[in-house]
Amino acid sequence: MDDGARWIQIRWKQADEKEFHRLSQQVKQACDQYGAQCIINDHVHLAKDLDVDGVHLGLEDCSIAKARALLGPSKIIGGTANTFEDVQQRIRERCDYIGLGPFKHTYTKQKLSPLLGIEGYKNIRNKINLQGLPPTPIFAIGGIDSLDDIQRLVQAGVYGVALSGLVTQTPHIISSIKNILQ
Repeated sequence: MDDGARWIQIRWKQADEKEFHRLSQQVKQACDQYGAQCIINDHVHLAKDLDVDGVHLGLEDCSIAKARALLGPSKIIGGTANTFEDVQQRIRERCDYIGLGPFKHTYTKQKLSPLLGIEGYKNIRNKINLQGLPPTPIFAIGGIDSLDDIQRLVQAGVYGVALSGLVTQTPHIISSIKNILQ
């Protein structure tokens, strides 16, 4: 966050409940201090308890409707997608944004869905446009490991990118990423 990240998602699949709660409290405090959005992956009740900005849900997690009922209309609710059909579902569910991927192979996920590559993003973006679906921000996720990847994804029509390894290894790169996304 010192380097300008404005959106932080807390995702720690192997943590026990107590550890995850403690980490989430610490990250929320840091997000509040730096003015960053704080999103918790999967844990809707914890998102409510800590009053974070929102939650991100996988296709097999709590439904968007249940999360909205629990969190209320002002919280951000995002959903994962891998196919055009998943994107259609997420749009019907009225999530606030879609995390679409994976772009390339990633080590941050155990059960990896089929890789999309640039052509996958272009094809899905074209289908969205052809069907006149409502505009929902789409973030590319999974295996994005260079500024070139980000540039090509933006050209393919994504709204933004979700990063972990690239930012963790080179946090000073955030300002360059912001320039590409603008």
